[in-house]
Amino acid sequence: MANTPQSKKRARQTERRTEVNKARRSRIRTFLRKVEEALASGNADAAREALQAAQPELMRGVSKGVYHKNTASRKISRLSSRVKALAKA
Repeated sequence: MANTPQSKKRARQTERRTEVNKARRSRIRTFLRKVEEALASGNADAAREALQAAQPELMRGVSKGVYHKNTASRKISRLSSRVKALAKA
């Protein structure tokens, strides 16, 4: 348990940041799920639009420290290749 005033304050700050980060991560997952659903339905236009909406959200998560840059880039790359393959088919 935190004993010093500074460590108590840091514990409070950590609690608040954890809640904010949970909300951000959940929001990003929602955008990614919309892309996945569009891919599963086979609708190329909806998948492309959902991906374009998801990309800035993922990168915002990177800038806020929720995701690592390479992780977000990898997710975008894999999703965009799947969207491209769906558009070809």
